[in-house]
Amino acid sequence: MRQPRRRDERGSATTMAMPFLGILVLVTVLMAFQGGVVVAQRRVQAAADLAALAGAAAAQRGDDACAAAATVAARNAARLSTCSVEGPTALEVLVAVSRDGPRLFGRSVVVHASARGGPVPP
Repeated sequence: MRQPRRRDERGSATTMAMPFLGILVLVTVLMAFQGGVVVAQRRVQAAADLAALAGAAAAQRGDDACAAAATVAARNAARLSTCSVEGPTALEVLVAVSRDGPRLFGRSVVVHASARGGPVPP
């Protein structure tokens, strides 16, 4: 008597592992993208803080506060979105700064930050 043929199951683990491997790669890419967004946000916040402080220092000297803030923001690879000089003594500088973040699937994320600089009220 002849024994029935057994089906060859070699490679079946590969077909099960490939979708999981694809999901693992996708999660890794998304986590790296999220990390890049966090780094970009920290950098744009630092640029906003420095621009506000430079603007406040320029305002105390009597110079153009927004021009100084724009220069410092540009040196930190950011764009000055808005700038205003306020306060009772017109020495408080409010700035908003933006910067391009990482790219994912051909689309770039723009991160924003704002800061206030000036003398501490008594």
